[in-house]
Amino acid sequence: MTIQSISLTRQARALLAAGAYLRKKDAGGAEDVFEQLSAKFGEHAATVLKRIGEADEKMSGFAARLLDIEQRAARADHYGGSGGGHAESWGQQFTRHDGLKAFADETTRPGRFRLAVKTTLTNDPASGGSLGVPTRDTTAMMPRRRMQVRDLLPVVSVSSNAVEYAAQTSRTNNAAPVAEGAVKPESGLAFELRTLPTQVIAHWLPASRQVLEDVPQLRDIIDGELRYGLAFVEEGQILYGDGSGSNLDGLVPNSTAFAAPFTIASATLLDTIGLAILQNALADFPADGIILHPSDWMRMRLLKDADGKYILGDPQAVITPALFGLPVVATQAMAVDKFLVGNFQMAATLYDRWAARVEVSTEHADFFVRNLVAILAEERIGLAVKQPLALTYGDFGNMA
Repeated sequence: MTIQSISLTRQARALLAAGAYLRKKDAGGAEDVFEQLSAKFGEHAATVLKRIGEADEKMSGFAARLLDIEQRAARADHYGGSGGGHAESWGQQFTRHDGLKAFADETTRPGRFRLAVKTTLTNDPASGGSLGVPTRDTTAMMPRRRMQVRDLLPVVSVSSNAVEYAAQTSRTNNAAPVAEGAVKPESGLAFELRTLPTQVIAHWLPASRQVLEDVPQLRDIIDGELRYGLAFVEEGQILYGDGSGSNLDGLVPNSTAFAAPFTIASATLLDTIGLAILQNALADFPADGIILHPSDWMRMRLLKDADGKYILGDPQAVITPALFGLPVVATQAMAVDKFLVGNFQMAATLYDRWAARVEVSTEHADFFVRNLVAILAEERIGLAVKQPLALTYGDFGNMA
């Protein structure tokens, strides 16, 4: 770079000197021409010199970087490093140790060879050698049941631990045509004030604080699982709670037994449901929903007519679960071979004292000093079955 810069500089100076000489020798218009030429040569030389200087600076920077890399490599070799920027594994340190070479020499073999490794196993894959890092996929969760029974009921939020409601117990209807001037007949109504306690459904599990902080999605998974557990038990309590202890007083124990209004020879499952709907209608509680086990719904779905055609629609068709215009809730919370037909909006009310919630606390035994947390999920609800006649519960008779 220096030789080229000196050579070009001398050339530029020679051109400038030649231009000056010609200006002195000639006169008139020629002198103006040579002045222009000398000026352009001077500008060109200045540009070339500037670019050569910039190239010198870049080359100096590259040389400095190369020197730094060489020095780092030398330091790594001096301290026994692998030069890759990572600590050597135990196996690498063992095989490279000078003591192992001496131990292999039969003439100078010592009685014992001991190696103190420089690192311990950490999260760095290089500390344990070339360990493969697995790919993290989405978490594989267990199946969850779809909860739908709650959706059939009216839900009311309350702010106390008990609910009071008035229930009509009798009706005396003496309404009649009355002649002019005659005494009107008197009718009577009787009510009873009932108190319904709310019950707590809850569960909890322990977890490591570190795990919850290191795996953010785990917290959401735990919350979802705990809430699902509450909903799972809630649905069973709504249907079959026996009212003892802290159990809800469910729909089935308070329902009216199915009694066919009339007889149908060789009645099918569809016939039985139709008669149950009629029973509700005759009780002045027209049904607004049906609850079945999925097995019984599929039995109905597979029924065929005399020509072998499916009664409820072709298998490739998308069929919304419904019978006689009423929505069907197919849930495993309902016992197999049983059914519940009802006017659920009139039959019962579900009271929410505490909506399902999840809380985390270290205030459990010695959890604080062990870096553990207790994750608690709970809800507080009450169920009042106000109209037993609005619920018809029966058996299809397909199982002993």
